[in-house]
Amino acid sequence: MMRRLVFLSTAVFWLVVLVLAFTTGNDGEPVRTDRPAVNADKLVTMAEVAHHASSEDCWMVIDARVYNLTAYLPDHPSKPSIILPWCGREASEAYKTKTKGRPHSEQADQALTHYAIGRVE
Repeated sequence: MMRRLVFLSTAVFWLVVLVLAFTTGNDGEPVRTDRPAVNADKLVTMAEVAHHASSEDCWMVIDARVYNLTAYLPDHPSKPSIILPWCGREASEAYKTKTKGRPHSEQADQALTHYAIGRVE
């Protein structure tokens, strides 16, 4: 009986850990994926994107789509300093390879859609 209790409590513990790992950001806050795209078909110029090149205001272009990633910076799994050099710029290749030859996950691609604000003219 004791073995079953230990096994069951261990399994429940790891299940909770896994659920939390996939539903929260690095800071323990829930990952926000419920943001609707704000007029994702709005035309934006690269000059306008270039004006949003800081940690307080970070836009970037990935595959001709413009994303406002300002709110996402603190939630990014690695340090925001990885993203900051690409704020205000075209970042398709950097996104596709994570600058190390590895693609982002499907989960990252899905999350990215919530930050779309337009497309490049």
